[in-house]
Amino acid sequence: MLSQLGARLAAVHSVVEKLSGIKSRIFAGLTAAALALAGCMPATVPLVGADPADPGEKGAGVGYRSTVSPYSSLRPAVPSSWRDQNDRVAPAPKSGQ
Repeated sequence: MLSQLGARLAAVHSVVEKLSGIKSRIFAGLTAAALALAGCMPATVPLVGADPADPGEKGAGVGYRSTVSPYSSLRPAVPSSWRDQNDRVAPAPKSGQ
């Protein structure tokens, strides 16, 4: 029984060593790639003009425009005859026919 336990622990230990070796190589490769790509970052450029975080600087004016200004009341009106409404929107008759 103890010999089987020893064999299992040896097998598990060898697998763990392989995985940890692979993980450390992957980590080292990713670290090297990150350091190499860090040199490719563009240099930062100082701000041109006013600093937007400075509360003392002048800014664009703020105007007011009502969102309901084109509103017109559409309350129900007294109904009119359908013939009058139809005559108002119908095209004018062509002369000569």
